[in-house]
Amino acid sequence: MTLVPVEDAGDSRLSDYVRLREVSLRRLLEEEHGLFIAEGDKVIRRAADAGYEPRSFLLAPRWLDSLQDVLEKWPDKPVYVVSEELAEQVTGFHVHRGALASYKRQPAVPLPDLLTDDVRRIAIFDEIVDHTNVGAGFRAAAALGVGLVLVTPTCADPLYRRSIKVSMGTVFQVPWTRLQSWPGDLRHLQDRGYVAAAMALADDSITLDELADRKDDKLALIFGTEGHGLKPHVLEQADLTVRIPMAGGVDSLNVASSAAVAFYATR
Repeated sequence: MTLVPVEDAGDSRLSDYVRLREVSLRRLLEEEHGLFIAEGDKVIRRAADAGYEPRSFLLAPRWLDSLQDVLEKWPDKPVYVVSEELAEQVTGFHVHRGALASYKRQPAVPLPDLLTDDVRRIAIFDEIVDHTNVGAGFRAAAALGVGLVLVTPTCADPLYRRSIKVSMGTVFQVPWTRLQSWPGDLRHLQDRGYVAAAMALADDSITLDELADRKDDKLALIFGTEGHGLKPHVLEQADLTVRIPMAGGVDSLNVASSAAVAFYATR
């Protein structure tokens, strides 16, 4: 491994890690350089195990031993060794675990290549703008055996640092891609035999229990943005509209919670 002690927060070699809490800035930087940031030793390890290639590492000294096997896979990649105080100055927040890595993004996989015979259930996240919800949705998908996650063009980035952290690195585990045409790509799924079930409150909706009782061989579950849900033109193209029955005067759940409930019911 190539250890590089750094004591200056303004060192240009740390540019991948600057101002990590500024979403708009990070979006531009990460898209321009084709990178994403993994935070925490477990997430760094899961990204490495999933085959992502690092650009560099930013570590407090206490992580060098436990991540040694990961670092030794890429002996030519710089390991910037910093104090936790310096890491906070660079990133703009307290890096609780003192471990960050910058990884190269991989090319997006075309949708047809992901629709293999073993993919029985698909989750579609449409216009979900909160990175926490995206990460929690991926974690539920991984835990409950969803075979593929699709995000629409305006959905938050699954590889944004917060999404990855909340997902506990499961975003590297579940196959996923970003759709290029929405809801046009839904027709492609339907042509491949998937029943498109839109999760929404509607007069003509069926209950989640009724959906589970159908035991559809192939199912695509669609979840809409926080607050407003799915748009009318998406509901029109779906085969079914599905609601989760509520009690106690509650009319809806957080989108990530709804996804977990739906994944469990249709497993």
